[in-house]
Amino acid sequence: MSLLVISGAIIRLGGRTLLDGADLTIDPGRRIGLVGRNGAGKSTLLRAIMGDIALDGGELRFARNIRIATVRQEAPDGPASLLETVLEGDPERLRLLAEVERADPLRLAEIHERLRAIGADSAPARAATILAGLGFDEQAQTRPVSSFSGGWRMRVALATALFANPDLLLLDEPTNHLDLEATLWLEGWLARFPGAALVVSHDRGLLDRAVEAIAHLDKGKLSLTPGGFDEFVRIRTEKALQQSRAAERIAAERAHIQSFIDRFRYKASKARQAQARIKALARLPQIENVIEDAPTRFAFPEPARIAPPILALQHVDVGYNGVSVLRDLSLTIDMDDRVALLGANGNGKSTLAKLLAGRLEPLRGELRRGPKLRVGYFAQHQTDELILDENPVDHMARVMPRATATVVRSQLARFGLDAARAETPVANLSGGEKARLLLALATRDAPQILILDEPTNHLDIDAREALVKALADFEGAVLLITHDPHLVELVADRLWLVADGTVRPFDGDLDDYRVLLAERARPAGKAEISARKDDRRERAAARAALAPLRKQAKDAEALLNKLTAERAAIEAKLADPDLYAPGRVNDIATVNARLASIRREAAAAEAEWLAAEEALEASS
Repeated sequence: MSLLVISGAIIRLGGRTLLDGADLTIDPGRRIGLVGRNGAGKSTLLRAIMGDIALDGGELRFARNIRIATVRQEAPDGPASLLETVLEGDPERLRLLAEVERADPLRLAEIHERLRAIGADSAPARAATILAGLGFDEQAQTRPVSSFSGGWRMRVALATALFANPDLLLLDEPTNHLDLEATLWLEGWLARFPGAALVVSHDRGLLDRAVEAIAHLDKGKLSLTPGGFDEFVRIRTEKALQQSRAAERIAAERAHIQSFIDRFRYKASKARQAQARIKALARLPQIENVIEDAPTRFAFPEPARIAPPILALQHVDVGYNGVSVLRDLSLTIDMDDRVALLGANGNGKSTLAKLLAGRLEPLRGELRRGPKLRVGYFAQHQTDELILDENPVDHMARVMPRATATVVRSQLARFGLDAARAETPVANLSGGEKARLLLALATRDAPQILILDEPTNHLDIDAREALVKALADFEGAVLLITHDPHLVELVADRLWLVADGTVRPFDGDLDDYRVLLAERARPAGKAEISARKDDRRERAAARAALAPLRKQAKDAEALLNKLTAERAAIEAKLADPDLYAPGRVNDIATVNARLASIRREAAAAEAEWLAAEEALEASS
């Protein structure tokens, strides 16, 4: 028996048709990720399932007595503690506990039986575990909800939905208010959740590790693909290729038949064959080529190289109003560094970002910046600084007063803000479009370091992938704060842990950090704690032994990329007719000599990279 059957669903909003005959079946225990471009109608579909809006056509058929839970749009508030608030997420338990006081003996036995069945005794412990996973320690769980900020209260709303233990859980961008640690915990929780779930998310890690099928909402229709998001992309790409090939084959056949008809239609001797061909032409299927939406592309301006280190901290304290949040920081950053910050929200990651961006001054110690260093700083709170009745062109022109209109628009176009969106008032831009504007503003001066504090919160999957590619091409340093594990894994090659009032390098990768978080969440005896320490020491020793090989591979790859770019520039110069003007023979010889040298250096670098990678693979 299915929990929910969506059949021929039609939804129209604001003159647009969002769902146009959409079908989807959700069976018990099935966890499905719901994906689609911004504005496709994903959140609207969840609202329809919850009964907040009505369908314009089709139907929703629910299983009898189905229990559905979702995160409330309004953050919880009031004097109740976090634990009490989450416990209210199971109304049946509360109702039964209240009924105990007045029930007759026969009914009392039934109540206690039902309380045992729903695990009422363990409910406080289960609620506390969920709150802990979402970043609330034991002390925080006893504080009133009203004492927390809006983002933290939305975590409480998420905890309440998870605690409800429903038959069907509906989640709309559940990681938006989480840090990396809570996101990793949520991935694991959803992967173990015994009920069914429909999850709208742009987080590829969550969609790969926590769901077992992907529902794609596109052009008003829903299509279901088994597996995680990577499998969905593979299957969709394969289907698109097959469809494109079929369209090409049919087009060639159509052209061949049409050629025969055009030649012989009016010849009496061929009239019968021509008529047969006309009928055959009419029977050919109409296969449209797969026409994808214009791909999303971002491009960061190329920074000028400056001498390392571009930033250096010596015994620095930083905080607010004379009170230190982070102490005794001694760190350096070079232009080739790609650093992601780990650590729970509230530990000081954004404080460090503001310090490095020049938004905060050290309370103690020395912070040295490279000469002519330019910093690009992106933070979500900057959205509040945008002027709602101005458009992106107005914002960019104000911060680039000497730039021409063409340069201003080109900078906006680097982040997908085309002519129409560049002239749209900020008040009418989507969250993703505002994020693009902030990225364009942050990088207008071609900075040597990008400091990105949660850059993906409002970006869809395509835009996130565009950001990853742009960061891969960027030739400056990157300091990244994000709850998106996929972004960390693809962008960062160094991890810094912000915890216990300081910042230190984390000796490991994101998988090691997942293990560390799991160990911290699980109580252990002295023997197990000792075994864990020994295991961590062994893993650290193994990583240290391989560190020279990893550096060799990284350095060789960086050199290869640099030589490839230089080679492309030289080949372009050789194609320039001006190089062959009279009197430039020596220039031609110099360019060709450098090209030959590059080929030799590239071959040597490639051999070094291959040797290092083979050695690393043999050691794994």
